[in-house]
Parts: sequence; structure tokens; C-alpha cells
Amino acid sequence: MASGDEPASAIPAEELTRLTDDIVAALKSVYDPEIPADIYELGLIYKIDIDDDRNVDIEMTLTAPGCPVAGEMPGWVENAVGTVEGVQAVKVELVFTPPWTPERMSEEAQVAVGWY
Repeated sequence: MASGDEPASAIPAEELTRLTDDIVAALKSVYDPEIPADIYELGLIYKIDIDDDRNVDIEMTLTAPGCPVAGEMPGWVENAVGTVEGVQAVKVELVFTPPWTPERMSEEAQVAVGWY
């Protein structure tokens, strides 16, 4: 293994793909109540890590640090991802670096908010 390469996952590739797809689908079920787009398409999810024990660590941000649901949204994300078959535990961390900007939004989210 070359220096800096990530070790291969102990989870079979097919299962890892299914888990990833199901986690993304779960994230797409969580909406910012002030914006008609899901948090995944808004670009609020910065990182998803699945370890060999099928524990999921998620780094996410908010559209603004003073977001009215800042205290609730990580719990919504944890609950949604926790329903994915095979996921053992979910840890959600709010980060604000780099700060979220509208450029992180997908085309789908831009259409939903009327910016495209």
C-alpha cells in the first residue's frame, strides 16, 4: 500500500455501496424547515465515514450558525441514518469550517429554491 492510501474496508464492496446509497437516501429525507430542499442537496453534509463495524460518522454544517434548528437538526440526521439497515451507531458533528455557501447546493436544490 502506498503512503497515504486508505486501507480497504472490511465491508464487502456491494454492501458498502448499498449502505452508502441508503444513507444518502436517509439524508435526503431531512429538510431544513426554512428551505424547500433536503440537507444533502443543499450541500450541508461535508463527510460520511462508515467504519468496519458499520458505525457512521457524519460531519455537517448549517446554512447559518444561528439557524433556528441548530440544536435539533443533528438529532434529525442521527435518527434518519439510524434507520438504515445495517448501520450500528451514528455520530453527527456540526462543523462550520469551511462555511456553507449557496455554491454548495446541487442543481436540484437550486431549482427547488428558485435560483436556477
